[in-house]
Amino acid sequence: MLFGIGYDIHKLVENRKLVLGGVEFDYPLGLLGHSDADVVLHAVCDALLGAAALGDIGEHFPDTDPKWKGISSKHLLLKTVALVRERRCTVNNVDVIILAQKPKIGSKKLEMKKNIAEWLDVDAGRVNIKATTMEGVDAVGRGEAIAAQAIASLCEDP
Repeated sequence: MLFGIGYDIHKLVENRKLVLGGVEFDYPLGLLGHSDADVVLHAVCDALLGAAALGDIGEHFPDTDPKWKGISSKHLLLKTVALVRERRCTVNNVDVIILAQKPKIGSKKLEMKKNIAEWLDVDAGRVNIKATTMEGVDAVGRGEAIAAQAIASLCEDP
């Protein structure tokens, strides 16, 4: 069994859609980034890449490359899964925690879980989504940013 961790944080700004786990939220602010800035999927990508010892998301999808400008992070995750499979590994499970003061995440967790499971080609029971606030501490707690952490396990194919 191989394990990897991932983390991402992006600043909240006006005039951007808020997308987390491939789900669009009705919220007046969105995350600033080169792609759609989906911190959940970025953290999952980094966790998968780490478990497979394949570097990090910035190496594979650099924000200096215009082909990734505005791209849905779903496509980054699908490409990451392909890289993991080239390494002869399959996803066992993923656990994600979203750190956000607002918006409330609970009503969208199941939809995020279903998306991620589909894109990882695993049973939804192998994906876990949690959320917490930062109790007013740091940029996330002040509502200036949203972050996500993920851990992934991979099985090496025989």
